[in-house]
Amino acid sequence: MILESVIPWGRSLDEYRRMFSLTESDLTKTVLGVGDGPASFNIEMQELGHSMVSIDPIYAFSAEEIASRIEQTYDTVLEQVRLNADQFNWSDFRNPDDLGEQRMRAMKRFLADYETGKQQGRYRVQSLPTLSFPDQSFDLALCSHFLFLYTAHLSEDFHLQAIHELMRVASEVRIFPILDLTGQLSPYVKTVTRECQKSGFSVEQIEVPYHFQKNGNQMLCITKKASNP
Repeated sequence: MILESVIPWGRSLDEYRRMFSLTESDLTKTVLGVGDGPASFNIEMQELGHSMVSIDPIYAFSAEEIASRIEQTYDTVLEQVRLNADQFNWSDFRNPDDLGEQRMRAMKRFLADYETGKQQGRYRVQSLPTLSFPDQSFDLALCSHFLFLYTAHLSEDFHLQAIHELMRVASEVRIFPILDLTGQLSPYVKTVTRECQKSGFSVEQIEVPYHFQKNGNQMLCITKKASNP
């Protein structure tokens, strides 16, 4: 992995709650955060006394290296948001600058916790489609802004392998958003749904209370069907 190719962009616990419709009961489960990057989700969960692990290949780098990359890319990201402002709903954020300030607060919380979290095993260097965790290590796996979003970069086969691997290590997988980078429903959603159903999983598209990207207020929820008594 080359850090220069990474655009670090962190989100908060409040955003995760809304992106994945997380209930108080969900927060008490063992949670795997997939591709969390510099989100403050992990440290905020830790402060609430909840158990979670975040995985991302970016965790191979030091806090100083990640902080430097954030500084290098921050203005570029905001400029792209300004140029495409009509693609977003501005109810949660006043404007692109407010968005940037809130994202930076989350990333600074992450950076302050990062080295401690790595030592505690809360931030781990892993990447799909192959994970090292034993079967059913987690109750819930949350994948934010990776699968489906990068349809143009990650193949259909990669998506299928990745999602089956997540279902190996977790009882339930939630993926948000299900749009690609152009703002269209990823064509892989249909295939993933069909193949997961063939494997005996239940699959639902669920509307969530997070709606920043226009038309982007749905997650895909995949669960193991309850065994018959």
